[in-house]
Amino acid sequence: MFLSLLIICSSSGVILAGVNMITSEPIALSKAQALKEAIRKVTPDFDNNPLEDAYKAATFNGDTLLIYPATKDGKLVGVAVDSDTKKGFSGEIKVIVGFDPEGILINYSVLQHAETPGLGSKMEQWFRTDKNKQSVIGRSLADGELVVSKDGGDVDAITASTISSRAFLNAINRAYSAYKGTGMGTDSQTGASKQKGGNQ
Repeated sequence: MFLSLLIICSSSGVILAGVNMITSEPIALSKAQALKEAIRKVTPDFDNNPLEDAYKAATFNGDTLLIYPATKDGKLVGVAVDSDTKKGFSGEIKVIVGFDPEGILINYSVLQHAETPGLGSKMEQWFRTDKNKQSVIGRSLADGELVVSKDGGDVDAITASTISSRAFLNAINRAYSAYKGTGMGTDSQTGASKQKGGNQ
């Protein structure tokens, strides 16, 4: 009986290892392609491979984020920054944010969140909607970090979702501080400068 179980377990282990070897590369390629598409959505057209040119940069908190430079004919046209925050109403929020070389926010995409459906989950569209002070698209973060109106800033929070809104903007601000700290933008000061009250 013991020998039979041993053979079955050993066989299962070999099969699982084989399946893992066969599927790991396609899964990795699929993830890389999805990431490249996300980068394409938030940056101008590029002809390099941002994944190969990626590097890490420190935020105003001292932790690091991945930055994907987008170049065209050898010239930097923008960057995509993989950012996150654990300050969401329901936990972590992950975003990818695109900036041009001057620090103008080109676009963003929410990669992951667990915010309340119909409330915090509206962040994917809310902050790109050209209504009142909702949109963050086209804003220059060189002028200071993005802050919700309730906290003295000029960004309208999602209705009944101030915590989610603060968290989303925190992720955007972290992304910019990492990019600014690299010296690739027009302002090469450290990420701690020009922040209204530091980290939210």
